[in-house]
Amino acid sequence: MAEDNDMVFEDFFPSMIERLGADQFIAELCNGFSLLMDQQTGVITFESLKRNSSLLGLRDLGDDELLCMLREGDLDGDGALSRSEFCVLMCRLSPAIMNSSKRLLEETTGNQF
Repeated sequence: MAEDNDMVFEDFFPSMIERLGADQFIAELCNGFSLLMDQQTGVITFESLKRNSSLLGLRDLGDDELLCMLREGDLDGDGALSRSEFCVLMCRLSPAIMNSSKRLLEETTGNQF
């Protein structure tokens, strides 16, 4: 049971993929990116994430948590998230997607990871 201040994460991505199909699921991720990005730069910056995060129900996140999210997904070290970095981050945050990817890799290579 979660305490009142604990965030509870429910992974909806597998059911979304099943319902929408992979192509439409990626399109929905891109829509989410568009909601959060800075319109001038075309990337998600700390300022755009802070300004637009309430659109996704993330209004209770503090600056430290938002910065952590940016750092987690920022693969090229520019301090912002591109569309592809955002999509990769969202998929990495889905335990079910990561587990199915791991199983597929193990089946394909014959190696256990």
